[in-house]
Amino acid sequence: MTDVREVRGTSVDIPTPDGSADAYLAHPDDNAAHPAVLFYMDAIGLRPRLKEMADRLAGAGYTVLVPNLLYRHGPAPVVELPDFVDAAHRPALFGQLMPIIQELTPELAMRDAEAYLSWLAACPQAADGPVGTTGYCMGAGLALRTAGTYPERVAAAAGFHGARLATDAPDSPHLLADRVTAELYFGHADQDASLPPEQIERLDKAFTEAGVRHRSEVYTGAHHGYTMADTSAYDAKATERHWAALLDLFDRAL
Repeated sequence: MTDVREVRGTSVDIPTPDGSADAYLAHPDDNAAHPAVLFYMDAIGLRPRLKEMADRLAGAGYTVLVPNLLYRHGPAPVVELPDFVDAAHRPALFGQLMPIIQELTPELAMRDAEAYLSWLAACPQAADGPVGTTGYCMGAGLALRTAGTYPERVAAAAGFHGARLATDAPDSPHLLADRVTAELYFGHADQDASLPPEQIERLDKAFTEAGVRHRSEVYTGAHHGYTMADTSAYDAKATERHWAALLDLFDRAL
């Protein structure tokens, strides 16, 4: 799907067992059904930059849902966000966000994932069949968890500048590798303290031992958050590399 289509973006609400999650839905404006993608936000949350990214993905021929994962604390943005996040903003911003994010346990996140996947399955703009998922920062781990928790529903999963994907914790995302049937792609930042080389190696080993179709690449010189144009971590070259890899995966698997 190399042509770029006109896109329609709307705000939607997703019913969940714990309430209602506000979300952004983007899809080609052509009255047709297209392969569905569950787009997992980064820690900063649902905001104009993520809507831009969803629109670009929709323009390539996909129906894209971006839920506010922190909806239990209110609609997005759950904390006040600056237009541009630089190093000066980070301590105060993440000081507010991290306690909220830590409340989103893997169990809650996967309960929500079931609601998001069910909503997409009933969405008229979404084609029948398995979905793709992509995630950024904390969302990369959730994309992997979703592929491992709902293997019959996820055909492709990707993660970019993911954090803590293969830790020593008993609920580390990489431990779901043997349940994954999707094809995977991960684009790591090499300037990323939240995913050191030993975790990348552990992640790849888990995929290989489980027989998971996967590709894992380290983007030299890229920092954690490199796809986010509204932050000082943005790297235009790495972001375009991410788009090429993501569309290659989805065009092949969905």
